[in-house]
Amino acid sequence: MSAFLYTSARTPFGRYGGALAGARPDDLAATAIRGALAGTDLDPGSVNDVVWGTANGAGEDNRNVGRMASLLAGLPPSVPGTTVNRLCGSSLDAAFMGSRAIECGDADVVVAGGSESMTRAPWVLPKPGRGFPTGDVSAVSTTLGWRLVNPQMPAEWTASLGECNEQLQVELGISRERQDRFAARSHALAERAWAEGFYRDLVVRVPGVDLARDESVRDGATAEGLAGLRPAFRPDGTITAGNASPLNDGAAALLLGSEAAASRIGRDPVSRIAGRGTFALEPQRFGFAPVRAAELALARAGITWQDVAAVELNEAFAVQALACVDAWAIDPEIVNAKGGAIALGHPLGASGARLVSTLAARLRESGGRWGVAAICIGVGQGLALVLENVAGGAPR
Repeated sequence: MSAFLYTSARTPFGRYGGALAGARPDDLAATAIRGALAGTDLDPGSVNDVVWGTANGAGEDNRNVGRMASLLAGLPPSVPGTTVNRLCGSSLDAAFMGSRAIECGDADVVVAGGSESMTRAPWVLPKPGRGFPTGDVSAVSTTLGWRLVNPQMPAEWTASLGECNEQLQVELGISRERQDRFAARSHALAERAWAEGFYRDLVVRVPGVDLARDESVRDGATAEGLAGLRPAFRPDGTITAGNASPLNDGAAALLLGSEAAASRIGRDPVSRIAGRGTFALEPQRFGFAPVRAAELALARAGITWQDVAAVELNEAFAVQALACVDAWAIDPEIVNAKGGAIALGHPLGASGARLVSTLAARLRESGGRWGVAAICIGVGQGLALVLENVAGGAPR
């Protein structure tokens, strides 16, 4: 049995402290779920499970945000929900789990996705070892990166995400100029895609919020302009706020189902989940992990890079994305042709589902048959998924 993507919906991605700062992550999640179900004939009570991703889970997204979002979206209490945390890959992992449940016959219809409010991620205080400590205690931000690190972890594993990618830059010799050109391309393609209406049917508004487009897209961005920004992690480094993904808020949802579910959903599927790949290496080399993950997913789909028409690769950092594209030896023009996370944004738990949604739409638009969605994950992991375009009766 195969699992198929039927519909998807996501919120616009807001900047840190921007238009979505007042929106709770569970409300963002509910908005995306309602959007994915809108326009279908599906009885919400026939959803077999909601599998939801989040990278933080320390604030308003605590206590199983997948279940909370399902209830807030108006699904009946009989629909179960669970929450997945594989950091940046959480919602892609949710799609893995949902599609596997369908393939093995444990479910017929699953909503998968993820959400993140990096703006509203709280500060946390560790509990003292004994009552009434006399010293000061520091609050730790949970927005991004390591926190409350176990002292048994080797120091090289717990370097900042930016420092890890500066190490990758040194290893592979990817210049600052290439990174800035890649980032400028991301903004230009995202600006064009929004102007041409590509995202119009993929994005739903957040109630009460005046935001219609991803908030981090910089219209008119150029490599020359980005070249003037200071390095963010090393005084002589190459990574800046301009060639790395920003901090964002948002949510994305996917409606997955069996082929037989089409009659109840009231529409034909658009893509088949054809292959999945998971890979891990040393934590500090996480940016390179999608390379092998994608190769595994392609092998499981029974195809090669020569068959692939479109790639959606999360742009955590330009250097990391370039490293993967170089290793795959593919045409860079098929990668993120509608912009990537540097421009669109990277609300951690939502990004994997956003990649799948964009990839399916690109295949539908172009008529290409095969596509790959891939993402790097902090602490040394990568995920990748292969889609086969079945829109309009394409081969399945």
